[in-house]
Amino acid sequence: MSVLVEIKEATRTGDQDKVRGLVQKGLDEGLAPERIIKEALIAAMDVVGKEFGEGKIYMPEMLIAARAMKSGLEIVKPLLVGGQVQSIAKVVIGTVQGDLHDIGKNLVGMMLEGAGAEVIDLGVDVSPQKFVEATQTHQPQFLGLSALLTTTMTSMKSTIEALEEAGLKQSVRILIGGAPITQGFADEIGADGFGSNAREAVELVRAGVTA
Repeated sequence: MSVLVEIKEATRTGDQDKVRGLVQKGLDEGLAPERIIKEALIAAMDVVGKEFGEGKIYMPEMLIAARAMKSGLEIVKPLLVGGQVQSIAKVVIGTVQGDLHDIGKNLVGMMLEGAGAEVIDLGVDVSPQKFVEATQTHQPQFLGLSALLTTTMTSMKSTIEALEEAGLKQSVRILIGGAPITQGFADEIGADGFGSNAREAVELVRAGVTA
């Protein structure tokens, strides 16, 4: 079994220590960091996303696999030319103002990284102005807003309004998600997309890149 296949399998099963050891082994054997990322780490998360979509695994297993993928990325990323692999898209994410929940957001961020995106995570309790400033600074193709509380859903609307006032809404695709969020709410506030889970968020970004 090749090292790439071993890394892919260890990532899929969420064995962080094994992933780190195998990634280092691959590098020691002369494998290019880009190959390890694309053919093992990203490939593993593609399988994990597919298995989640088919109901073969659940959120905890997905999170464990994403953490294992990230542990491998941490080893290879510093070795890449310029410090990063060619990303499929730049995505700014954050939990909206008034909401301190971050598990779902963190999983989305790791899954996006596993799909080859560059992710800028603003954290939790992010004000509309901070989203505006991050959009101006980083010029992402996508902006991901997360909320778990029904009481903070209005912050998503406020953020989109702030982006519109700043003349930025047309320059970025706004994706929203979280337990209480629906497609109807996304349509109501003018979001460009809604994902009910991390896998759907990744698919929205991939679809937006190729659109």
